[in-house]
Amino acid sequence: MSRVVGLLLALLASVPAAAQPAASWAALQTPVPGAPRIIGSTGLGCIAGAVALPTEGPGWQAVRLSRNRNWGHPVTIEAVRGLAARARTAGLPDLWIGDLSQPRGGPMPFGHASHQAGLDVDVWLDLAPKPLLPPAQREQIRETSLVLPDESDVDPARFTEGHARLIRMAAELPGLDRVLVNHGIKRGLCRMHGGEAWLRRVRPWRGHDSHMHIRMRCPPGQGECRDIAPPPPGDGCDASLAWWLSEEARHPPRRPPSPPPVMPAACTALAR
Repeated sequence: MSRVVGLLLALLASVPAAAQPAASWAALQTPVPGAPRIIGSTGLGCIAGAVALPTEGPGWQAVRLSRNRNWGHPVTIEAVRGLAARARTAGLPDLWIGDLSQPRGGPMPFGHASHQAGLDVDVWLDLAPKPLLPPAQREQIRETSLVLPDESDVDPARFTEGHARLIRMAAELPGLDRVLVNHGIKRGLCRMHGGEAWLRRVRPWRGHDSHMHIRMRCPPGQGECRDIAPPPPGDGCDASLAWWLSEEARHPPRRPPSPPPVMPAACTALAR
């Protein structure tokens, strides 16, 4: 028995410090009731009073609901509804809606470093016609990349003006902070729509080749919420975009491990 206990202790000690609190946040299955209250930032924070995105609605179907990550601040839920309605009016099919946040926000055991404060949502860039599927059938839907294998540009066989139109709709949402897409998608958008003002809010980031990550700004009245710096001026179709194809970007140097981040103190009461 002592050997078993020793082995368990060794395994627990090998788990990164950040993974254990993430698992505890994921174990919280319900939100804290009351008025919405965002504490901290999307990369280190939590939320009370989160509301759930319905499993489906006019123009959208939520996927992978077993993760219990379809929670957010009301402004985020309204952004999803607004985007889906506008896309439907434009003749686009239902949108697959991926992860938002956990019921009380906080770090996730896998998949995201952000999505912690109810202000993020992943919208898949899948414009194929979709029948209304039962939630159980939306658990294992395959994602399709829209960029070339070397990520130098969009895949012309898959990326269409319809994708560009959907991303623009997201970039024009009221209260938006930014939209993250793969740098290959950003490059395609620059070629198609360079110089247009909405492109400033579409920023390149690793991954995001099959979905876009929509991030909302801190809503009014949320004094404990912390925004990140706004996007720099311009359309982003400059040397900063070219950098993503550099050797430094493709093979970033290894950095020494940093200490685990410390959650805002006010989040502690929410994690119970």
